[in-house]
Amino acid sequence: MAILPLIRFPHPCLEQVASPVDATAAATGRLAHDLLETMHAAPGIGMTACHAGIMQRLVVIDLPTDGHGPRIYANPEIIWNSTETATREEGSVSMPGIHAPVTRPERVRVRYTRPDGTQAEDAADGLLALCLQHEIDQINGIFWIRRLSRLRRDRVLKRYAKLERDHAMAGVQSTFPSSSI
Repeated sequence: MAILPLIRFPHPCLEQVASPVDATAAATGRLAHDLLETMHAAPGIGMTACHAGIMQRLVVIDLPTDGHGPRIYANPEIIWNSTETATREEGSVSMPGIHAPVTRPERVRVRYTRPDGTQAEDAADGLLALCLQHEIDQINGIFWIRRLSRLRRDRVLKRYAKLERDHAMAGVQSTFPSSSI
């Protein structure tokens, strides 16, 4: 397993639709394990191959509080969502240090392919529903800040630019590898 370099906002890959992946391929399994290792190192609770500049429809999620362990979703799609919504803080491993509240449906149903090639559907609520929506948006080319109002997005972008400037002026290098893929 390996920690992959992450791309940073505003890299164009973060706004491109990813291609379907062969869930049964050995390379996909290796990539999923590398994504999990990278996500834990970032740290994060969800990540896509797109965050590493690999334009494949592969999502990994590991919620430390649910006792389920790591989840791998190949080619996931939301097939249903509730009308009830919830607002929670979101961020991205590709925009470290920045978070903002995002409102999304409280519950979803997701169809995906398991690593053995079988099709599955899962219902999710709470934090898992949020993570699935966030990461599926990403593989569909929708970076999370596009879900913010224009005013809030402008504020987030200003905070991120200041954070990046401050790090550059202080000579701070991220301890996490980044990429300019």
